[in-house]
Amino acid sequence: MKNIFNIAGIVFLLIGCGDKSNESTTSEAQAKETGIEVTKDQFDTNDLTIGKMEKRTFPKMVETSGMIDVPPENRASVMAFMGGFVKKASLLVGDRVNKGQLLAVLENQEFVKMQQEYLEVFNQLDYLKAEFDRNQTLFDEKIASQKNFLQAKSNYQTAKARYQGLREQLQMLNISASNVEKGNISSQAAIYAPISGSITKMNVSKGSYVSPATEILEIVDNEHVHLELTVFEKDILKVKKGQKIQFKIPEASDQAFNAEVHLVGTSIDDDKRTIKVHGHLEGEDGNFLPGMFVDAMIMTDTTKTWSLPEEAVIESEGNHYVLKLTGQREDGYTFERVAVEQGGTFDGFTEVRASGLNGTDQFLTKGVFDLIGG
Repeated sequence: MKNIFNIAGIVFLLIGCGDKSNESTTSEAQAKETGIEVTKDQFDTNDLTIGKMEKRTFPKMVETSGMIDVPPENRASVMAFMGGFVKKASLLVGDRVNKGQLLAVLENQEFVKMQQEYLEVFNQLDYLKAEFDRNQTLFDEKIASQKNFLQAKSNYQTAKARYQGLREQLQMLNISASNVEKGNISSQAAIYAPISGSITKMNVSKGSYVSPATEILEIVDNEHVHLELTVFEKDILKVKKGQKIQFKIPEASDQAFNAEVHLVGTSIDDDKRTIKVHGHLEGEDGNFLPGMFVDAMIMTDTTKTWSLPEEAVIESEGNHYVLKLTGQREDGYTFERVAVEQGGTFDGFTEVRASGLNGTDQFLTKGVFDLIGG
């Protein structure tokens, strides 16, 4: 009988120990559910940091897109005033040229014919002028008839007009009229660069024929590039001259560059319901190329609100969270995952909005992703 009581006591003791073990396990599980434990060694090894929210100014943005372009005076399409065969064209796309530099040489027998006509008229001018002066004197003295005087006047003025016209055409072909007057006639005409810049198109080769409507080459001076942005009608009343622009060239770099609204268009595209906005770049080094596509943000207004470093806010399962410090001991830290509403992001900081948070709270500002993932 005594042995039975001893066995029963041992059983009750084991049951009691089991209850205490279960309570301890449940307590640990609850602690894990209510917080994220980080040991001091983990904190130091992973270079985690803690910080407070701070009030920062965030701009209100209008999203837009566009391209890098140059002013019209910085882009030149080079054409021939008269057709001809290309005698010389040694430049390539990308070559840098200076204003007045030889670009190409054309050859055509029509150039010879024009110079012959000019030389003939030039040689007749002195005679026709002398004849006009003689008939005017005779007419004034009532010796010559009015008919002869008017005929001489007409011949001289017609020849003079033809002389001026041919001279202008020679100048357009870059053929020296002075050399032609000396009897030097050439079948070739040179084409010179109207502006300084880089060749972006080369449409001819040696021996090819070009007509007056053919673009021989294009020159672009990219020293003064600007932004040409397209803004939708719903946002246009927010955009004003002088507002700041941040833009990126997504195909080339993640770096953000700065510009400023210089001109806002005054008419809306009927089909796309958009308007053009012209922006000037601020202090850039001229490495941009016309035709590059850009994504831009125009800063139309500002607001001051609570913020945390961008890395402190993480998205998980469609929601945004931060890790709030709830306990700090010698051997580690305890963090609580708090759902927040994420606002805009600017200059490495993110707007944070949530009830129950204040400026005295501390948060994990680096290493959030390592603890709760994304």
